[in-house]
Amino acid sequence: MTESTSQTRAEWLADQIASAIMAGELPLGMRLNEHGLAERYGVSRTPVREALRHLAVTGLIEARPRRGAAVAKVSSEQLEELFVAMGEMEATCARLAAMSMTPIERRRLAELHRQMGELVTKKNQNDYSEANVRFHVMIYHGAHNPTLADIATGLRTRLAPFRRAQFQAPGRLRSSHAEHGIVVEAILRGDTVTAHSAMLNHVSLVEDAFEKMVAGATDRPPPKAARKVGRTAKAGKR
Repeated sequence: MTESTSQTRAEWLADQIASAIMAGELPLGMRLNEHGLAERYGVSRTPVREALRHLAVTGLIEARPRRGAAVAKVSSEQLEELFVAMGEMEATCARLAAMSMTPIERRRLAELHRQMGELVTKKNQNDYSEANVRFHVMIYHGAHNPTLADIATGLRTRLAPFRRAQFQAPGRLRSSHAEHGIVVEAILRGDTVTAHSAMLNHVSLVEDAFEKMVAGATDRPPPKAARKVGRTAKAGKR
């Protein structure tokens, strides 16, 4: 197995473990045994270790010295803090992208958005999720500020399992694509204010979709979204 293949396998495995945690198959506090996970997913222990290291960065699992890894409990307050930071960072990148993207970068963004529309029509959740990462990273780089791009990428890594899980919510693919459309149109016409507010609203709705998905899976009422609504309303006034 090449290094590239090994990395791909580890990323795939991290997604599988994250999905199992979201579905409640791996309950909070459960000790994650490398051998057991390797057998469960039909892989060697090497990609298991890599996947667990990746998930420890996201906070989804807790790496405990000499005691192995365990499924961590991530509070709603911690998630909200991360999503607030992510929203502000991505909104800033979108604003700067509306100012700084080259004509070629704008055409590529528009083309990717068009292709993602086809994935929505086909209800291809996996490919849309992968394209979604490319979409946001394209905007990070379009801001032409490497420092911001690095920070945004780091936050996305920590939130990756939660952002990916949102697409399990009914109708989320179509809603996500529509939200992207507002951002894309603003960037293409150089509308910095709308690009900023639309991206901030989009990330807030990503959080809402994730919360509703979790609430539906656990039969709990969804958390109140008053603070997120307030954030979105304020963003629209910027």
